[in-house]
Amino acid sequence: MDVLFNSIDVRDLLSSPDIDDVNSPLSAPDLRLLIDSLQLRSVDIKSKVRQYILSHHSEFSTLFSQCSNVVSKSENLSSQVSDLIQLISDHPIEAQTKAVIDEILVKNREEKEKRELLGLLDVILELSDRLRFVKEEIKVGRVEHSAEALRELKAVLVTGNDEEKLPLVYGLLKDEWTECFEEMQEVLLQCMDNAVWFEQENNTVHLKYQLSIRGVDGIELHTILKAIDAVGILDYGLAKVADLMIKHVIMPVVSFRSTIVVEWINQESGNGVKANLKILPSADPNVVSIDGGSMYSVLIDVVKFITKSLCFENSTWMLCFGKLTWPRMSDLIVSNFLSKKVPDDASKLADFQKIVKCTSNFEASLKELMFIASSDGKDERLSKFADNVEVHFSSRKKVEILAKARNQLLQSDFRLSELFLQDGTRRNSKVKDDDNAESSSDLVVDLLFTSERCVVSEAASQLMKLVHGILKDVCLSSSRVGLEFYHSARDSLLLYEAIIPVKFERQLDSINHSAVLIHNDCHYLSQEILGLAFEYRSDFPASMKELVVFADLAPRFQMLAEEVLQRQIKLVIYNLKQAIDGANGFQNTHQMKQYESAKLSIDQVIFILEKVYIIWHRLLLPSAYKRSMSMVLEEVFSRIANDILLLDDIAAEETLQLQRLIHLLFENLSSLLDSVLAINQTGKLQESPVQTLDDLIPSLQKLHKLADLLDMPLKSITAAWETDELINHGFKQSEVEDFIRAIFADSPLRKECLRRIESRYYQAFSYS
Repeated sequence: MDVLFNSIDVRDLLSSPDIDDVNSPLSAPDLRLLIDSLQLRSVDIKSKVRQYILSHHSEFSTLFSQCSNVVSKSENLSSQVSDLIQLISDHPIEAQTKAVIDEILVKNREEKEKRELLGLLDVILELSDRLRFVKEEIKVGRVEHSAEALRELKAVLVTGNDEEKLPLVYGLLKDEWTECFEEMQEVLLQCMDNAVWFEQENNTVHLKYQLSIRGVDGIELHTILKAIDAVGILDYGLAKVADLMIKHVIMPVVSFRSTIVVEWINQESGNGVKANLKILPSADPNVVSIDGGSMYSVLIDVVKFITKSLCFENSTWMLCFGKLTWPRMSDLIVSNFLSKKVPDDASKLADFQKIVKCTSNFEASLKELMFIASSDGKDERLSKFADNVEVHFSSRKKVEILAKARNQLLQSDFRLSELFLQDGTRRNSKVKDDDNAESSSDLVVDLLFTSERCVVSEAASQLMKLVHGILKDVCLSSSRVGLEFYHSARDSLLLYEAIIPVKFERQLDSINHSAVLIHNDCHYLSQEILGLAFEYRSDFPASMKELVVFADLAPRFQMLAEEVLQRQIKLVIYNLKQAIDGANGFQNTHQMKQYESAKLSIDQVIFILEKVYIIWHRLLLPSAYKRSMSMVLEEVFSRIANDILLLDDIAAEETLQLQRLIHLLFENLSSLLDSVLAINQTGKLQESPVQTLDDLIPSLQKLHKLADLLDMPLKSITAAWETDELINHGFKQSEVEDFIRAIFADSPLRKECLRRIESRYYQAFSYS
């Protein structure tokens, strides 16, 4: 059969093997030859297949026989399965079997439920009997046994049960248990009330050991406490006793209302054994020691009385009583003794170590008596407070420092004495080595980083004294105390920023010396702050040197100083502009009414500037005064010059009146201008080039020149423009041209001059 699987290659049947060439297609003879060849090959294949089948006839017969047997067997099996299914259908045995099994399960379940119900009934009867037993035991005073029974019943009826899944009878039993518990609690608490009480007349705590319950006598206090512990109300049972001991014993001892001693007496009487704790005034009035040793000794005696007489040296009961008493007791000791003993001076902190030692010994004794837990660090309240005395000291001092700084700032009024308001008194222009008597005043201060001096308010002076005092204490203190002092110094400085601008808000909205003093204060504080670290850092505790930072505060005060000054400058400029507006643009000043109005405006300007001069010249720093006054004068001169240059028609007589007004202004401001120039001549920055008034106030020379132009002939004005004189004085071409048109009538000469001015402008422009 291999011939069937060999491939037939068409190329082998053709005379031309290249059949893929599209340029030489197959011819008709080639195609007929191909068909004939394929037919011959097919006949050959069929012959070979027939020969193969004939040679393997026996194998094919065996295969077909086996297939026939398999089919026959499968049909037989199918017939048998059908018969089985029919048999099962006619006889349903499985249904009967299932019914029997279900009946057996039902019977077993019913039997189990009956057994569980019987068991539950037995439990209910037992619980009911035990509850009845508890009630009977309480009636006869056997509280110890009844308390144990209640505790066992609680585990069954109360603790850890899901009420929704329990029978209703359990809820009834639980209610009955609750009634028994409440009755037991009432009886036990009543016994505790009868066992411990305070007698006000004799200042005595009485403790009775033999008690009675509902007519049954001889019940021991120890038994009552065991019952209270058993039912789980030990905290509740001892709460009233703890409160009594706090109010009538511990509080008088701790508050030192009187010096006392504790008298502990055990006695027998007709009613049984008693123990009394009697508080008596001490015969020695000096029994209270400074370190609290006597107070701690009395408190230890009180705790020993409680341990032996009340808690019978039972550690569990004692710890419970301590938990009820110790928080209030420790708070009383802290508030009435330890906090009052915190030193007021850092040099006395070492003396407080005696109190620390006594306090530590006191808590150690309480641990031995099991009054506080030895393993719980939370109960060491007194030791923690005493160990942190530096923190308490620094916190108290911080509050005192901030309160002092706040009071100083709130009480400040920024008033200056007459000495500072007298004419000629100019503190801020003095050099540092000026031997003037006025330099001894605390309000005249030297600035650290400039060669100037200034007048500051008493508030700023006192504040910096306070800050320097604080930082000196930092140098002598430990790191913890020093860090608190450092923060108090920073906060004190920030109080100035928070209080003064708000308190003097009204003064900042007007022209007065208070605003100038606030500016000086802020400038002074900013420089002092920058110097603090340099002055004290080397003496600070080592761990603080990298933490102490003041430089971040300096820019805040410098910005505040500049804001206050700029606010004053804007206010002055606004008032000056309002005064100049009254001149109505200096129009028609050749008319008497208009001239008087313009003159009044100039007088108002002079008055405002003189007022500002009086305040600023005496209080502002020389550099600040020069800068501020130059800005104000520049605004005044530029405004007046611009108003005059904007006039479109100026009569001949009007030029004389305008010139007169300008001269009037300069005559009255000569001393003011001299003051600005004097600062240039006496200032400390001698290495800087001296500025002229024209440099400081560019409009000054322009207004001067404008006064000259008012009576100059046209040709002279034109010549001044051509020589760049007017340009050097700040005039623009348009201003000169408009000025000429306003003064001189239209004429060939005016046209020629205007042409020359314009050509000069274009010529200068082309050169540039």
